[in-house]
Amino acid sequence: MRPIVFGICGAFFFAFTFVLNRSMEISGGSWIWSASLRYFWTVLFLLIIVLGRKQLRHLLAVMREAPLKWLWWSFVGFGLFYAPMCFSAAYAPGWLVAATFQITIVFGSLLAPLFYENVETANGTKKVRGKIPLRGLGFSLVILAGIILMQMEHAKEITLKELLLGALPMLISAVAYPLGNRKMMEVSGGKLHTFERVLGMTIASLPFWLLLAVFGLFTEGVPSSSQTIQSGMVALFAGVIATVLFFRATDLVRGQMTKLAAVEATQSVAVLFALLGELFLLSAAVPSPLSWAGMLMVILGMVLHSFASRRKVEKSLTLSKKVESLR
Repeated sequence: MRPIVFGICGAFFFAFTFVLNRSMEISGGSWIWSASLRYFWTVLFLLIIVLGRKQLRHLLAVMREAPLKWLWWSFVGFGLFYAPMCFSAAYAPGWLVAATFQITIVFGSLLAPLFYENVETANGTKKVRGKIPLRGLGFSLVILAGIILMQMEHAKEITLKELLLGALPMLISAVAYPLGNRKMMEVSGGKLHTFERVLGMTIASLPFWLLLAVFGLFTEGVPSSSQTIQSGMVALFAGVIATVLFFRATDLVRGQMTKLAAVEATQSVAVLFALLGELFLLSAAVPSPLSWAGMLMVILGMVLHSFASRRKVEKSLTLSKKVESLR
């Protein structure tokens, strides 16, 4: 249950991403600076934390073991995740971006066969290729159905261009985030604390953000002070607090694909938080009864996911005890 709580708390802070990115776009800021400035701020915040914990030397030593993997999978997990998300904010409201991103719940489950998980047998623990958690996938579809209901009325007002430019980049983002996170969990091999791993991925993704910032300097000019401050807020709330909470949740269930899918499903709650944020901060329209029905479906899907995950854990523990008694 603790990983689920961490995931929901992470979703709350992650929702600031959608609200503030939309706010910056409405005020005339470029998506290029919204994306790159966030990670420049994130490096600063995390360096302070990791240096204070005296873990930087250890982090750099682990990164030197597989530098190319760190560069590539950090680019996937952070670069291909966040740049498309900011691009989408230029063509769609925050609630639509947040809702579309929840496709990551389904993709997270479908990625299971690409990874191995630990399974207890009579001959000891062995790694087997993960299987798609069909029950969890079914609950994910309940969550997505709720999100669709919640946004149906708003979607009628979206043009085809806004739909394509707002949704298609989010498909890339929705695949890249769980893929990059899981791959980096494999690469780091449990050697790093959550703060270290997030900082390591941020540092390894810096070449991409620097190139994007140079492009933005020549095409958009210098970012405004307002956008710089709001990007710093996104970095603190989403880049540090939310990411650390989410990665901590995934660390607690590393190697257990069913529970990992349940943790990733908690990110759907970010839609609710983003909608509330737009209501109070950006004066968005009050949700219709159909939207509230969708929210209840999201909550129901979350509860079902949580209970299914807990039942899976209990069965796994029972099996482990039986295997141990046979040795």
